[in-house]
Amino acid sequence: MIRDATPDDAAAIAALYNPYVRDTVITFEYDEVSVEDMGARIAKVQSQGFPWIVSEEADAVVGFAYAAPYRPRAAYLHSVETTIYLAQGEGGRGLGRALYAELLERLADTEAHSAISLIALPNDASIGLHHALGFRDVGVLTEVGRKFDRWIDVAYLQRPIR
Repeated sequence: MIRDATPDDAAAIAALYNPYVRDTVITFEYDEVSVEDMGARIAKVQSQGFPWIVSEEADAVVGFAYAAPYRPRAAYLHSVETTIYLAQGEGGRGLGRALYAELLERLADTEAHSAISLIALPNDASIGLHHALGFRDVGVLTEVGRKFDRWIDVAYLQRPIR
């Protein structure tokens, strides 16, 4: 089941996300996110009129996706940055594709015109998911992140909302 995230989901979303913070370069955050901070992030995105959704199975959150403003300058108003995370071990079952497709469908009801995704490399699974949903490669920024004592490249992918 895919539904809107609520403040009650903050603990589950933080628990799903924090292993990525601790153990991977997929996110460039260094410090785990508290339940309170995650709740504030959810509220901020939703208060801006953008979707933050979760995928739920057997009353457990197994994934989340959201869109947020790409940049604060006025001319970027119609571009959003999209994000998706699945609980570790949940990939390969179509959950990510269903969740992301729902996010993109909901974005069609907003003023968003362009979806942009930034992906730390290498990440073949995420690149494949984005390509399957119509994102195209638009560039790679080399060595723009540093985590775990190594430099990380970031791919930019983009697709129109409509």
